[in-house]
Amino acid sequence: MLNDLISDALTRIRNASLRRLDTTKLLHSKSVEAIARILTEKEYLESYNVVEENNKKFINVVLKYDENGRSVINELTRVSKPSRRLYQGKDEIKRFKNGYGTVIVSTSQGIMAGIEASKRGIGGEVLCTVW
Repeated sequence: MLNDLISDALTRIRNASLRRLDTTKLLHSKSVEAIARILTEKEYLESYNVVEENNKKFINVVLKYDENGRSVINELTRVSKPSRRLYQGKDEIKRFKNGYGTVIVSTSQGIMAGIEASKRGIGGEVLCTVW
């Protein structure tokens, strides 16, 4: 059984983009769906949709590539892990890669991008970074 669905989802996206696949399938959870929503809003992914097969939910993700065929995602890293949680306060959440990257944070008001969390004045657990 998988302990960390977020790490599994990030690894599946990273591996699919390295192999230049059009789509990949992720195991469903609310947190993975929220991360896929943020990655789609920030235009790292083309789209995603939730499907149910044999009473199990999956998330189909359509990857995005530039005009040269390279993946839009340069780096996708899990920061906070089940063995080592990393929390940052509202003042510690900073821009990532001079604004070119995105930090995804789990807050008391849900999972959101780091920019949005700092605008709302809340901190939380830093789940992953992407650029």
